Order: sequence, then C-alpha cells, then structure tokens
Amino acid sequence: MPKQLLVFLLCFFLAIGVYAQKQPLSTTSKKAESLYLKADDYARSRDFTRALELLAEAVEKDPNFAEAYLKASNLNKMMGNKAQSFEQLDKGLKLMPYNPAFANYYFDLAELNFDKGDYKAAKSNYENYLKANTKNSRFITYAKSQIETADYALQAMKEPVQFKSVQLPANINKYPLQYFPSTTADQRYLIFTARNGLRPDQDENIFISEKKEGEWQAPVSISEIINTTANEGAATISGDGKTLVFTACSLPDSFGDCDLYISFRTGNEWSKPKNMGSTVNSKNWDSQPSLSADGRTLYFSSMRGGGIGKEDIWTTTLSDDGSWGKPRNMGEPVNSKGRDLAPFIHVSGSTLYFVSDGHKGLGGLDVFMTDLASRQQWQTPKNLGYPLNTHADESSLYITPDNKLGFYARSMSTDDGTTTVQLYSLDVPAVWQTKAKSTYAQGRVYHADTKKPLAATVQLYDIEADSLVQQVRSDKVSGEYTVVLTEGKQYALYVSASQFMMNSLNFDYTSRKNLTPVALDVYLKPIKTGSAVVLNNLFFPSAKYNLEKKSQTELNKLINFMRQNQNLKIEITGHTDDVGSDAANQLLSEKRAKAVVDYLVAKGVSGNRIRYKGLGESKPVKANTSEENRQLNRRIEMQVL
Repeated sequence: MPKQLLVFLLCFFLAIGVYAQKQPLSTTSKKAESLYLKADDYARSRDFTRALELLAEAVEKDPNFAEAYLKASNLNKMMGNKAQSFEQLDKGLKLMPYNPAFANYYFDLAELNFDKGDYKAAKSNYENYLKANTKNSRFITYAKSQIETADYALQAMKEPVQFKSVQLPANINKYPLQYFPSTTADQRYLIFTARNGLRPDQDENIFISEKKEGEWQAPVSISEIINTTANEGAATISGDGKTLVFTACSLPDSFGDCDLYISFRTGNEWSKPKNMGSTVNSKNWDSQPSLSADGRTLYFSSMRGGGIGKEDIWTTTLSDDGSWGKPRNMGEPVNSKGRDLAPFIHVSGSTLYFVSDGHKGLGGLDVFMTDLASRQQWQTPKNLGYPLNTHADESSLYITPDNKLGFYARSMSTDDGTTTVQLYSLDVPAVWQTKAKSTYAQGRVYHADTKKPLAATVQLYDIEADSLVQQVRSDKVSGEYTVVLTEGKQYALYVSASQFMMNSLNFDYTSRKNLTPVALDVYLKPIKTGSAVVLNNLFFPSAKYNLEKKSQTELNKLINFMRQNQNLKIEITGHTDDVGSDAANQLLSEKRAKAVVDYLVAKGVSGNRIRYKGLGESKPVKANTSEENRQLNRRIEMQVL
C-alpha cells in the first residue's frame, strides 16, 4: 500500500475515533467498550491484525455495537479486504440512525453496493452522502452521476433484452483466459486471443479454430511466425481471411507501449508481421483493431493525444498505393469524454459496436452500437441493455454477417474461487442487429485455358452509387477469394488480371429476400483473337436502347480496359430475347451495341478500335422458356478482333 494512502486512511480512521470519543457509544457493554478502545491503540501502532481481533471480540460481547463494525470495516479497507470491509460497513450503518458525520461511510458503502450490482442500495447510500452537504464538489458530481446510472440500470433491468447464450465447447475454452472472438465472413474460422494464466506476464497469443461438419475443432496457434514469447492478441481478420491486424506490446520496433502489426496470408502461410508504422501507431497505447470486410479500413482504440476522452476510437484507410492514411478520430457522438474501446465494424459496414463508460449505461464499460446514417454520419450510440451489460466491465461483441449469431467473452469464477474468462455464442436479438444483413460470394479464380489458380484483383461496386465498396485479391496459390454482399444493394463484381479479359458479374440484392452464400468460380480468358465476354452490368429500359445511369460503372471499366490495352481492337455485339418481331429485335440489338460504342468514343476511345453489330434473337444462350432465361439472352458481348 502506498505510504501517502496509508497516512490518509489512518488519519481518517483516527478522525472517526475522535468523533466516537465525543459521542456516546451505542454499546452498554463495558467489556465491549474496553476492547473497542484498545483496538484504537493497536491501530495507532499499525498492528491492524490485533486491532481487528479486538473488534471481533467486542462485537461478540455486543452484536449491536455499530461503531465496532465501522472501525473494523475501515481497517479491512486499509488492508485491502474488500469483502470483509463491505460486510462490516453494511452491518454498522444499518445499526445506526442517519448521521451526516458518516458521509464518507455512506459514500464507501454506495461504491461497494455498486460493485456488487445492488443499484437500489447504492442509490440510497449515494443519496445519504449528498444529504450530508459535504463540500467536496468532485465527489458530489460523481455521486449524482452514479445515481443517474443506478436509475438507468434499474429501468434496464425491468426491460431485459432476451437472448440465449451458450458456452463454447471445452476444446475452445481450454485456457484460463480467452477473449476478443471473431470469424471470417464465411464463419469457417474462429479467431481469438488466449492467455495461459491469470498473470499479465504470462504469454498471450492468437489462436484459430476451424469449423468442420458443424463442430469447432481444437484451436491451434495461428502461426509461429506471428505468436512469439512477447504478447500478441486483440486480433482482427478481414472477411476473406487473408489480412490479419493484431496488437503486440514492447517489441523492439514498437513506437509506443503497444502497437498494431499486420500480416498477410498466401495459401496456408502468413507473412512475417510488420509494424504498421509511425503514421498509424503513436507513442501511446494503440490496440483492439477491427478491419472492414475488405481489409481496407481499420478501426482501433488509442490513448494518443488529440482525442476526446482517455481512450478513443480512431480509423485509418488503405490508399491505392498500399499505404495507410493518417488516423482520424471518430469524434462525437461515438467518442465521449470517458473511455471508448474495442470497436467492431460489422461486415455490412453499416453498424459499429464498441464498449464505453462515457455513454449512459449500467456502470463500468458497457457494449454500445451505432448505425451509419444515409449521410455517412454515425448516430447516437445505443446501449445494448441488460443482461449483456451489467455493473461490471464488458469487453467486446462480435456479430456474424447474417445477424444470426454473436460471440462474446464473459468473466466468471471457478469452483476454487479463481477467475476465468470464457467464450460464449448467442442468438442475436432483433434490437442488436445491423441495419442490413450480409452474406458472401466465395470461389476461386482460374486461368480459363490452363485451369490453374490465378492471382487477380476482385472489386465489388455499388452500381447505383458507382462506388467501390470492396477490393480483395484472390490467393495466388489457391485462387480463393471472398467478398461480402449486403442486402439492399445491386453489385457489380469485377475480376481482373494483367493480360486477361475483364470479367463482370452482377448480384442484385435490392429486394428483401433470404441471403444465401454464393459459390462462384471465375475463369479469366487470356486476351487473344476470338476471346469474348458478356458485359453483365449494362442496363437498358425495356425495348429501348438508351443506357441507364447505373451502366456507368461498367462503361468506365471498359474504358480503362481499352486504355490499358492500347493495341486492342474489339467488337461490341447486341443480343435480345424472342419477345417481339425478328426485325424489331435485330434493330434494337444493333442500336444498343451502338449506344455502348458511342459512349466509349465520346470518352476518348478511338472509333477505329471498335466496331459493333446486332444479332437480335438469333444467338440465344438459353432457350427462351422463362423470364430468367430471357434475361440471360438480353446481353451485350465484347469480343477481341
């Protein structure tokens, strides 16, 4: 115990003793009174153990001896015996009528009540403290704030948010401590941090478990090149499982106490972790990262200067040149004057979850969520309520892309009284779900001729906004890629590699429907005479040939393709279904093809490099027996000449 604190508490103890000497004691037992006074002498000589023994004897003589309980409580407080201090303080004050002289006792008991989650008793004792009209303005402000918190908590407990949680199997919860759970977008891999013991100096590492046939397998170290004898943890992984950002502390190349590091997976191997540099990391604590689905936007907690509270949430974005930009403070209303930590950005990008003690809650760190409004403004954070949030500190929450399943860590006591932190899953209640559900498209990219895997750039565009929302790379060893698809949007997916034809696909999730994962392998054709692809993201009004605005993404991609291949000459061919006359369809298909060429020429592509034709309904790819087939037949193709 620090010397200054000991002196303060001893002075406080003696002050209570002086008060007691001026007031008649509540006991009528002379023996109890004598033991009480002897305890004073031992306390002055700092023999607290003997003083407590005498006070215990005093209350044996008189179980209603209130002052003896209060003295014992104060001594136990100085010795760090929190449970005994609470028990004796509670007994002593219940035996005494209200007295302004006991203001500090009321305050202490209120704090202990709050620590136990007894909001009603805490509120009553904070009110007793305020009623004493003390002059400590800081404590007065704090007590009023705690009363507001208690009122909020009591109301929240009357309106609990119902959810069912299940402890993850023992083969996952095999360590004394495990926390910060997350998954890949396909929920195939669970990543979490674990520590081999309760002490901070015991090794902390990142572990991964694979789900096979619906069961989580025994976790293993994510990589020996990532986990070291130093502490690594609080990791986040991109939706495709290829980018990992994590926290490591006190490494030789650190800029501060704890820094953010990044590693990339190729095949089954992770690259050597690299410090994210002085642009991202500061001389202060930087930790608890969360990556967007495509791994290009990073949210994290930091104690750096320029924030609003003690810890704030910051964000940085990956530039086209591969460098991370200067972090930006998320500002209000997300960050508060308190502590704002452990951000988790849902793969939809529409909802951020985090923990805070600066927003109205149930005490300590609570879990909150905030939604992104239409003007790209984060809304006022919403407390996720009781019983997920309690008087104790909550750590973090992860929610899967489809909003169905959540993962979190919970602190609990074992049979032998030690503390452990275990991982749980839960069914996500509607009030916690993101504005939009998400699923994923997953597959492999191959060379169309050799059928070998290809490293390619996979881009996902919101075609209504003509904006890039995700960009990932297919694995050069396996060809694997994963992108996240969110309801309410129509997407254009582009897969491209140097010396290959551009490849465009379309996913329409504008109508509400059950989102299901999409399995889609992509075969890229080499650029050579005769190679042809369908331009799947060109749109025309029914029976008309003017290009709709949402075709702009595809048209601009086609322009870039032509600029990157300056010697290339192409033919644009229009096709229709069988609705209408042959002549009308022939003319419509030709005019649609010409509309594409006219756009390219207007944007600077030489007319000598492009020709067009219309084939009407003469070359269907499917029999015109359904609307789905007819839609496939209505198409624009590009062929290399």
